Amino acid sequence: MDILNYTEEHRIFRDSLRRFLEKEIIPHVEEWEEAGIVPKEAWKKMGKQGFLAMGVAEKYGGLGADFLYSVIVTEEMARTNHSGLAAPLHSDIVVPYIESFASEEQKQRYLPGCVSGDIITAVAMTEPNAGSDLAGIKTTALEKGDEIILNGQKTFISNAINSDLVVLAARDPNTQDPHRAVDLFLVEAGTPGFEKGKQIKKIGWHSQDTGELYFNDCHIPAANRLGEKGSGFLKMMQKLQQERLVCAIMAVAGAEYMLELTIKYCKERTAFGRPISKFQHTQFEIVEMATEVRLGRTFVDKLIADHMEKKDIVVDVSMAKYWTTEMAFRVADRAMQLFGGYGYCEEYPIARLWRDSRVARIFAGTNEIMKVIASRFMGL
Repeated sequence: MDILNYTEEHRIFRDSLRRFLEKEIIPHVEEWEEAGIVPKEAWKKMGKQGFLAMGVAEKYGGLGADFLYSVIVTEEMARTNHSGLAAPLHSDIVVPYIESFASEEQKQRYLPGCVSGDIITAVAMTEPNAGSDLAGIKTTALEKGDEIILNGQKTFISNAINSDLVVLAARDPNTQDPHRAVDLFLVEAGTPGFEKGKQIKKIGWHSQDTGELYFNDCHIPAANRLGEKGSGFLKMMQKLQQERLVCAIMAVAGAEYMLELTIKYCKERTAFGRPISKFQHTQFEIVEMATEVRLGRTFVDKLIADHMEKKDIVVDVSMAKYWTTEMAFRVADRAMQLFGGYGYCEEYPIARLWRDSRVARIFAGTNEIMKVIASRFMGL
C-alpha cells in the first residue's frame, strides 16, 4: 500500500505538467544555463497553466489545492535538470509567508500575481555574516512613525534578480533580545533604497539568478510588517518545516532521476563486448544506490503525509533534509563514476546533476545545523 494517496486528479495534473515542461521548459534549459537566468515570460507561462502557488485559495486566483500538487511540481521540476525556474521556492517556501501572515489587503494585492507568475518572490534571510544563525542577522528595521527604514545587505538570495517581491528578515536595532528583535517585511522591487546587486557566479545552479540585495535608507510602510512586531523569528521557525521538507523532496526526486539516467546509460554503454550493466561491480553499485533512493522515498513520503496532517515534524524534517541531500550527492558521485569520462562532460546530464546537487547540503540551513536541531530536541 502506498503511503501517499494520489487521486486521478493528481495523476492528470502530473501528466499535464510533464507535457508542459517537455514543450515549454526543457527545450530552453541549455539557453538559460548559458544566460544565467530564466526569462520572466517562462514564469508567466507556468502561472497561466496553473503550476504556481497551487495551494493559494481560489478567491485569490489559486486552485486551493492540497500539498500533493506541490509535491508533484517539485518532483517534475527536478527532472528538468535545471534550477533557474525555482517554482517550489516561490510556491511553497515564500508565498506561504504571505498566505499565513499578510493582511487581507496585502493578500489581495500580491497573491493573484504570485499565482499568475506576474510576481516572482524571494525570501531574504542570509547575510554575509549570518547564514544558518537567523538570530544573528544585522539588517536593521528602524520604526519611525508609520514608516520602517531598512538598512543592510543580503546575500545568496535565490530569485534575487528576477524578484518582484521580497520577504525580508530584519531586526529592530532598539530591541536587545535577538529573537524578539526580528521581523519580516514585504518589500517591492523598485522601492527607493532597495537595490539588486550583482548576480553571484556559482559552481552550479547556473540558471538560478542568485544575487545580493542592498537596503540603504529604504523606506516602506510600517503596514508592510508581516504580523505583530517581534514575531519574525517565530514565523521563520514555523515555515522552516515545510521549507526543509521541500528540500528533501527535491533531493529524493533528483536522486531518482539520476538513478534512472544511470541505469539507462549502463545498459547502452558497452565494454569488453557487453553492456557495462552486466558487470557485477556495476550491478552492485546500482543496487546500493537504488536501495538508498528507495529508503529516502519511503522516509520522505511518510513525512509528506504527516505534514499534510499538520503534525509537528521539525526533528524529522531536519533529519530528512540532511540525510536525503547527502544521499543525493552520493548517488550523483557514484553515477558519474559509472558514466566514466563522459560523465565529466557538459553534454551529459549527470555532470550538471552532480554539480547542482552539492549545494543542497548547504542551503535552507546547513546539514550540520540540521543535526544540531535534531540533537537539541533529543535532549542531547
